[in-house]
Amino acid sequence: MSKPEITQAMIEAYDQYTHLTLDRRGFMQKLTTLAGSGAAAAAIMPMLAANQANATIIEENDARLDAQDVTYPGAAGEMKGYLAIPKDAAAKLPAVIVIHENRGLNPHIRDVARRMALDGFVALAPDFLSPNGGTPANEDEARAMFQSLDLVAAVANGEATRAFLAGHEKTNGKVGAIGFCWGGGMVNRMAAASPELGAGVAYYGSQVPAEEVPSIKAPLMLHYASLDERINAGIDAYKAALDANGKTYELHMYEGVNHAFNNDTSAARYDKAAADLAWSRTVEFLKKNLA
Repeated sequence: MSKPEITQAMIEAYDQYTHLTLDRRGFMQKLTTLAGSGAAAAAIMPMLAANQANATIIEENDARLDAQDVTYPGAAGEMKGYLAIPKDAAAKLPAVIVIHENRGLNPHIRDVARRMALDGFVALAPDFLSPNGGTPANEDEARAMFQSLDLVAAVANGEATRAFLAGHEKTNGKVGAIGFCWGGGMVNRMAAASPELGAGVAYYGSQVPAEEVPSIKAPLMLHYASLDERINAGIDAYKAALDANGKTYELHMYEGVNHAFNNDTSAARYDKAAADLAWSRTVEFLKKNLA
């Protein structure tokens, strides 16, 4: 059997599903229509979805790292997270908050935290579903939980995470944030809410309203995918507000790629060239601003 063709319409339908404007039944009906049959849709679905079996690039027990689940004080209760620290660092290191997509703290984001640690940072991936009991194993259940998540409280927990890292014995006190999808939007929100955030990198994240932009102090790096019409609709207004208020930022548009192009667990949407370029830019940017 030949490999099924994945069209842009299928990817856009999956984006509607993962952001809860389309339920699973409606998505599968739409995918079946687009694919031409139920069998074709069943073959295509795993290629669109994030496959956590493929999440590990850096092994959990990598000898170069101390990586473990941790708890720490949130804004109004305990936060759970995954902390990765390079072993044998000669000096204190800058810290980075790694913020998950709307699937919560899953194996892929844990792996991203390990990658960030190997690039020379103390990396903490918080579980922003901690107030609701933590990230469940079922991704549909996790996505549904974000619909009722208090964003104001989430931003406060982001700031509590920053404060925890700033005071950690292994860090130099400077803390940045990197986030993907929902987490990219959180980076923008944290930048507007936290004057002490050292730098923010948002991958295809929703933008804050123009009236919140004057509060941003941190330099920003914004990564966008040219085919991501839903998120890109807010770019012009955000860019105009950043420019009008003299903010420091870099905006990179990656042509011909989709939302979630950095997520290497999704075969249909991952783009290695764009992901590698964005990551190299990200690491350089964070090292420059958190030194």
